[in-house]
Amino acid sequence: MLIAWTTVSTGEDAEGMAEEVVKRGLAACVQISGIVSHYRWEGKWERAPEFRLTFKLLPVQLPALEALVFEKHPYDTPEWIVIRAEKVSEKYLSWVEANLTSPPL
Repeated sequence: MLIAWTTVSTGEDAEGMAEEVVKRGLAACVQISGIVSHYRWEGKWERAPEFRLTFKLLPVQLPALEALVFEKHPYDTPEWIVIRAEKVSEKYLSWVEANLTSPPL
């Protein structure tokens, strides 16, 4: 199983992306968390509230999910990080597999 994440600036963008991803069957689950990011952008210190989307998926979904995220993302340089889950409970992995092998909503 893979875990991927990105951030967006509005709850509306986060909800829209999460809904589309799950309906298309590109992730079994998308969690949305409110965060505050501190970073440099174009030489200036920035502080901004953001919404982190955390996607749970199988490797086969990654190319399509990545394409959708980059197509729909409102940022010029979106955060996009993907990691392989080192350990996943059998029951949860079975649920992910079942939800990603059934037809999209």
